[in-house]
Amino acid sequence: MAKQSKWDTNVKPNLELIEAWARRGAIEADIAKNLNVARSTFENYKRDYPELREALRNGKEPADLQVEAALFKKAVGYEYKEVRNEVTDGGWKEVVTTKQVAPDTTAQIFWLKNRRPDLWRDKQDVELSGEVNNPFEGLTTEELKALAKEAND
Repeated sequence: MAKQSKWDTNVKPNLELIEAWARRGAIEADIAKNLNVARSTFENYKRDYPELREALRNGKEPADLQVEAALFKKAVGYEYKEVRNEVTDGGWKEVVTTKQVAPDTTAQIFWLKNRRPDLWRDKQDVELSGEVNNPFEGLTTEELKALAKEAND
């Protein structure tokens, strides 16, 4: 009798659980570990079984979209309504106040660095053109020492 693969025993029966783990933010290495499957085997299963790719995508996409929306909202600022009850002469009165949350600079920086890294990343690539003229190029150590001594005298 042929031995069943871990796809049949560990992965396929747990596709809904895999989707839930992905939705909660688990990375694929942790999902593979949870399933008692080697990371390389998990990668092979992703390549070979569309239902695994779909479970991962269905888990990740809604969560990623929700986080993106929250980050954007925090970056640009937003308004919300605060409802509280106050005591009045006649009993209770519901008071609704509109409050504003200021845009968050850190969220803006994060957003821009990831959306427009060509303009906003910390590391900038600078290319120099032309030649660097080094008047000491090709001199021996003794010649450099002699020049240094001459300059100090």
